Amino acid sequence: MGSIKLNSIEKWFDELQVIKEIDLEILDGEFIILVGPSGCGKSTLLRMIGGLEETSRGSIILDGNDVTDQPPSKRGLSMVFQSYALYPHMTVRENMGFSLKVAGTQKEVIDDKVGQAAQILKLEDFLDRRPKDLSGGQRQRVAIGRSIVRAPTAFLFDEPLSNLDASLRVEMRLELARLHQTLKTTMVYVTHDQVEAMTLADRIVVLESGRVAQIGTPKKLYEQPANLFVAQFVGSPKMNIFKNSAAESIVINNEFLKLLNKNREAANIGVRPEHFILERGHKQGFLGRVSVVEYLGADCFVFIDCEGLGTLNVRVDGSEKYTIDEEVSVNPALDHLHFFDHQGNRL
Repeated sequence: MGSIKLNSIEKWFDELQVIKEIDLEILDGEFIILVGPSGCGKSTLLRMIGGLEETSRGSIILDGNDVTDQPPSKRGLSMVFQSYALYPHMTVRENMGFSLKVAGTQKEVIDDKVGQAAQILKLEDFLDRRPKDLSGGQRQRVAIGRSIVRAPTAFLFDEPLSNLDASLRVEMRLELARLHQTLKTTMVYVTHDQVEAMTLADRIVVLESGRVAQIGTPKKLYEQPANLFVAQFVGSPKMNIFKNSAAESIVINNEFLKLLNKNREAANIGVRPEHFILERGHKQGFLGRVSVVEYLGADCFVFIDCEGLGTLNVRVDGSEKYTIDEEVSVNPALDHLHFFDHQGNRL
């Protein structure tokens, strides 16, 4: 079992409140990812679950037991940090089995558990090496293996891939996905990387200034953001947002105007970059000029300056060629618009 329930959790550092009455229920075997901008409280919340930070108010329930005041060693959780924290003088085998050795576990049991973890993480050929002889990805796998041998009820990951280069991050993302499928153990994961969040999570918890802005599957957060903050935070590049009144005053598309009239209470309209139709020349839609072109291979992002709306980011096929200062017309896909009220909430 590995269910985790947070009841009205709060955290204060003197007069500063960093976690503000968070309620969250994590199911046994679920992969939950906490995301949000720097300083939103995601790492603090993870450390509170692990017992590394005291809880100012509220309660933490693990498998039905209140562990709010229990030390980390009594919670049955295992935490993996972005720094590997491996003992340099020990082999991989010794690093992975060290916690069990300290606990007085028999050598045969340690060897068996280390062997099983090494097999899962494809570390069998590295067991007799020392950390200095390993790559960054291999060291992180050793750190994860050190947690696996303890058979925790849940894993807590605090940006474990942030020290790796781009190619290793992709490799380790796949390893973590396979690890979760194999172990079926609860995982709570903190990251600022949206690709990690969107590809790994069963559900994502978006935090804003110590509060939960929205909880949902990656698909739900991307397609149905609850408010303007989530709309612009989830998705890379972020959603285009413009004023309803500005759009109404300059658009030349009658169907779009009819849709705006049906949503008079909307203060802002959101459109993902892939949900624009881009045409060359002076046609129906928003008129503008190309200011920047970012070629990314299969995709190309075209930034278009539209008077009254600002700069719109449009994703097109990488085979299309646009030049700076070229005149274009931009039409939003009418079945993919997002409307938000004056308070920023989704309509």
